[in-house]
Amino acid sequence: MLRAARPARLAVAGLLALVLAAIVSVPARADTVRDAQLWVLDAVSAPAAWSVTQGQGVTVAVIDSGVNPGVSDLTGSVITGPDLTGVHTPPADPNWGVHGTWMASLIAGHGHAGGGSGIMGVAPQSKVLSIRVVTDRHDPGFAAYERESDSQVQNALAEAINYAIKRHVGVISMSLGYGEPSAVVRSALQDALSHDIVVVASSGNSGDSVGARTTGQAPYSFPADYPGVLGVAAVSRGGSTAGFSSDNLSVQVAAPGVNVPAQGRDGGYWLVSGTSPACALTAGVAALIKARYPGLAPALVIRAITTSTQHRPPGGYDDKVGFGTVDAAASLAAAANLASALHGPPGTATTVHFGGGAAAVPPVPVPPRGATGLVVASLFALVCLAVAAVTGTRLMALRRTRSRGHHAADARQPPPVWPGPRVHATWPGTEDSGWGDEQAVGSAEQGAGWRPGPGS
Repeated sequence: MLRAARPARLAVAGLLALVLAAIVSVPARADTVRDAQLWVLDAVSAPAAWSVTQGQGVTVAVIDSGVNPGVSDLTGSVITGPDLTGVHTPPADPNWGVHGTWMASLIAGHGHAGGGSGIMGVAPQSKVLSIRVVTDRHDPGFAAYERESDSQVQNALAEAINYAIKRHVGVISMSLGYGEPSAVVRSALQDALSHDIVVVASSGNSGDSVGARTTGQAPYSFPADYPGVLGVAAVSRGGSTAGFSSDNLSVQVAAPGVNVPAQGRDGGYWLVSGTSPACALTAGVAALIKARYPGLAPALVIRAITTSTQHRPPGGYDDKVGFGTVDAAASLAAAANLASALHGPPGTATTVHFGGGAAAVPPVPVPPRGATGLVVASLFALVCLAVAAVTGTRLMALRRTRSRGHHAADARQPPPVWPGPRVHATWPGTEDSGWGDEQAVGSAEQGAGWRPGPGS
């Protein structure tokens, strides 16, 4: 079972644990914080995308440990949803909503002091709907939360997804993970997708775990591995895969996840590492696309993101960074092409006929017949009938003659004997072919069995 790592403020950055790999305070002026963040924004090409949209009109559900709406860089951008953790820690507690506030700032942070200072999220004009389903390690309710059954925590996640659907969010961001799948969560996610909600999740921080080193692949994390969910891995400032980032086929794209500046619930600024910040940054890119092309289906939004990546691996895909690092500006351009292909220019029909449609089918190459042609065809038919009648009469007479000779021969010869044993022919495939005997084969991978925790 994977537990949340103990947050600490250190003088230098380092990997502390799988969940919150590295957290370091930034004792600096706000403008220095923005300077420190620029590499992250540039790495996902966010500034280049802001001339098109900054995410206005889109709400991103941050399903996490809660978000403090009072911090400077999120003022006016947070909608507080329910607390589904089953514990009763008040939001005023300094250990409530630590991880969730970091993630929200990376999505919808708008800075302060006129916007020139503090954290700027990838979609700074979007809104955040905070839904609390997990606790931070120092949360007073952490021990009680850890005692909850797996079905309780999975049902809470499903309830959070359903709440987000009812609030008409455009994107769901989940920087958390479960070791095993859940039917109730998968059903909720399918409902979210059917409501045109893009779902993004972190692929996990088990890349350097004992299991990953033994098997050569990190255990799968849910919800990242559910169908229709965009799984995100983490890369460093130089673009290389983070050592802790899980490598498996749930990974579709990557984003910065090592020493990423974020604003905490205490109003201070922190360097956060893990696939959690990578997920939040990618959710911000999805919010930009939904803001500009609200009618684009989730699958097409994900396609726009995965087909426009930068730093693509050899061969186009691997299980460490997926299709490459997300590029907000290129994703918007790809989404524009998809939207244009889907809907066409204003005033054009959207119906598609494969092969050219009815208008492309040539007429049947038979010329129309006049009265003369009809008479000739009738006479030809009568001649054919007469010939057939004569031929039939002669065949019947010949048949009667042959029949009498055959019966006379049978009376003089013994009955025939079947040459050898009789063989029953069988139609191919009907004998023990195995059809209908298939058994549903589920995944034998149980994962690490870890409970959900922030920053997975």
